[in-house]
Amino acid sequence: MGLFLYGTLLHPRVFELVAGPGGGSMQEATLADHAVLRVKDSELPMLVPQEGGTAKGQFWSGLTAAQIARLDAYEIPFGYYPKTLVVRLSDGREVEAQVYEPPADQHPTHEPWSIHRWEAAWGEMTIEANTELASYDPPLTAEELSARWEMIWHRAEARVRGRHTPAPADVRAGHLRGEISGKAMSGDFFRFRQVEVNYLRYDDTMSGPLRREAFIGVDAALVLPYDPLTDRVLLVEQVRVGPLLRADANPHMLEPVAGIIDVLETPVEAALRETEEEAGLSEIELQPMFAFYASPGASTDYFHCFIGLADLGDQRSYMGGVADKNEDLRVHVLSRERALALIDSGEIATGPLITMLLWLDRNRLSLGRMG
Repeated sequence: MGLFLYGTLLHPRVFELVAGPGGGSMQEATLADHAVLRVKDSELPMLVPQEGGTAKGQFWSGLTAAQIARLDAYEIPFGYYPKTLVVRLSDGREVEAQVYEPPADQHPTHEPWSIHRWEAAWGEMTIEANTELASYDPPLTAEELSARWEMIWHRAEARVRGRHTPAPADVRAGHLRGEISGKAMSGDFFRFRQVEVNYLRYDDTMSGPLRREAFIGVDAALVLPYDPLTDRVLLVEQVRVGPLLRADANPHMLEPVAGIIDVLETPVEAALRETEEEAGLSEIELQPMFAFYASPGASTDYFHCFIGLADLGDQRSYMGGVADKNEDLRVHVLSRERALALIDSGEIATGPLITMLLWLDRNRLSLGRMG
């Protein structure tokens, strides 16, 4: 039995990445008394019954068992299960086909879904995510994909953001000339990649193949809440695994508010959400500070940093975080001067917080009052 596709898998590159190598032939097809509508608050498609409607798509026949298994593993974790329906082929024949029906908890708009609108909004990120998905050998099962998809998407968004981030070059050299090749990534929740780079050096000679390894991280939003009326800052304390693995005598780290930028979220939206989740601050005025790579020699992690003007009241220390995210946080409100002294004493030992506090010390007089 063939397969009728009607949504994002109509995109040739997405289908190629998801289905993988194999056979198969395709022809245009329609499904009667159905329509493909846009999901509410999303750019995803939803197949719905609609009397007199016509859902346009593609009928694939001759796919291998491995390709069908990969397609099932891609659709089922998100609640799309195959159902047998009758479709009409472009040559007029009617045949049975497997169709991935959407989950019942999705709600469509009355607007027809547009692959062009989806491609403009999500296409680049979807291709990036599925490029990583295609690199898994053996392919991920449905259960594995369900557990890993969010981080796969985070990494894809980070790569897209990186591709479109302005890259000034007043002092440094411009675009890198050379090539990069490497093995597939390894790891489960986090990923690592080994690559070989061969690039044009500053003396105009080629570097030759250099083997490097890197942690494939994500983009995060960081906020330093600051009360300009009382000249106090808010810091977050939590146990961190990095110092634990380094055998640090005290793995309790003082940090800014911080968190991964969620799927389809902007850095500003992530900063506002994290500030409310970790510190309980819903009224805060964000101003951009800077953005930077945390450790460019070994990681792709990239931090978008903000100062957050807020009324911190007369609080000193309190519990923060969200219970269902397994966050065990203690929040401290202390003077800017004391925070700077903790840098000198070594009690503040996290680079982002040190950098943000020094930025504040340099720029605080130009921040003004809230509002």
